[in-house]
Amino acid sequence: MNDPRLAESPPYEDEYEDEYEYEDDDNGLGNRRRTEGRSPVTRPSYGTAPAPSPSPAAVPHRWPRLRRVAERHGPVLALYGALKLVGFCVFMYLLDSSGDFRRKHPRFGGGAHVWDVLATWDGWWYQQIAAHGYHPALVPVPGATGLITIEGNSAAFFPLYPALMRLVSWCTGLGLFGAGLLVSVVASFAAALAIHGVTARIGGRRAGLAAAGLWAVWPASGMEWSAYSESLYVALAAWACYAVMRHRWLTAGLLTCAAGLTRPTATALIAALAVAALLAVHRQWRDVRRWGDAPGPDGKRRRRITPRPLAAVAIAPLGLVGYLGWVGYRMGDYGGYFKLQEGAWAHTFDYGKQTLDVFTSLPVGHFDYLFASPFEDLVSVATVLLALIVLPLLLRLRPPPVLVVHTLLTIALVLGSQQIFGNVSRYLLPAFPLFVPCAVGMRRLSTPVLCAVLGVAAIASGSYAGYALFELGVP
Repeated sequence: MNDPRLAESPPYEDEYEDEYEYEDDDNGLGNRRRTEGRSPVTRPSYGTAPAPSPSPAAVPHRWPRLRRVAERHGPVLALYGALKLVGFCVFMYLLDSSGDFRRKHPRFGGGAHVWDVLATWDGWWYQQIAAHGYHPALVPVPGATGLITIEGNSAAFFPLYPALMRLVSWCTGLGLFGAGLLVSVVASFAAALAIHGVTARIGGRRAGLAAAGLWAVWPASGMEWSAYSESLYVALAAWACYAVMRHRWLTAGLLTCAAGLTRPTATALIAALAVAALLAVHRQWRDVRRWGDAPGPDGKRRRRITPRPLAAVAIAPLGLVGYLGWVGYRMGDYGGYFKLQEGAWAHTFDYGKQTLDVFTSLPVGHFDYLFASPFEDLVSVATVLLALIVLPLLLRLRPPPVLVVHTLLTIALVLGSQQIFGNVSRYLLPAFPLFVPCAVGMRRLSTPVLCAVLGVAAIASGSYAGYALFELGVP
């Protein structure tokens, strides 16, 4: 049967796979809506002539568009900003009340002012890189025979965050400390928008709003407004996952490449993108074989397999592999980065032995395991248990493969490594898909109740997500 609409069907596009998204109804609950082979905001128009280009005088004013953007993203940014500000103020108040930071070394959790604490520990290293660059080397500690046998070196810290610190400092005139905080704060808002977008495609816009709020109060969220790279990495990872969900493969590849220049945890993101891309190529190949030159049920032709997913797979690891290769070349040992991590920070993959030691010691009141910090470790144990409880709920929602693989590998890399266990709550921040099932459950709450619940969590987060890490442990 010759259908005139099929004769004028649009040319082949990459994004032909069925997609789903949720719309909020009057009760705030997500109702599933199916969109076949197109972006949820576009609708096919078969057999219609393109609209004529408007004259300059007929171009509508841009304010309505800006207003729509503000209406869409304003509540997300406002909620996240308000919750983070509450938690941050509580954190600063606790620091000032205790006053312990005044007696500590400025490099190790101390300073003249409460805000100086935000740029200590790893933040000190990032400032050194931004100011002086890298000098990769494996320098043995004279006479050392224990865990720490190599002097700490800035090559253990990836380059994108300190590069942005230096760039922002040069553009704004701020010092490196202020520039680093500005990068982290802006990146944290960008991450909130990305987490909202990812969650909204699964559970609706109210669920996305709740997920952005959870990002503000989750354990270790105190790192988001500090001179650390967590906010930047999560922003890149979340937007990369969102791009994969929208089939924007080249964008996803570039974002993943940038994430690989930010943290070594990008290994999980690279693998997740590769799995999603290979599945997409398999579906394209299957549809080409099935339909050939004829249009499929959605009116699109499957004449070829697009190379964009494969191009994304090729681009994604360039940042991570490039930096590790450069460090190895400068050190004269291509395994130098891993030797530095193991010898200078006792950070290595031990298949979960350290995690098992903590879980068998802490419940019985023993603190004879490596790098024990009781209160900080208790927060991390609670975070791990929460993640393991939420994970089956995430899988039950059947999210896109990129979210599943990224979450599973992130958890496996964190729990399978020997490290300061108190930092586990911080290292699990990139596993942001864990917010999704919690947010889907919270979307049924009315707005006042949702704000009240998250507000109480924000007050508590000043203690467990900030003070416990920076003052009671080693972030």
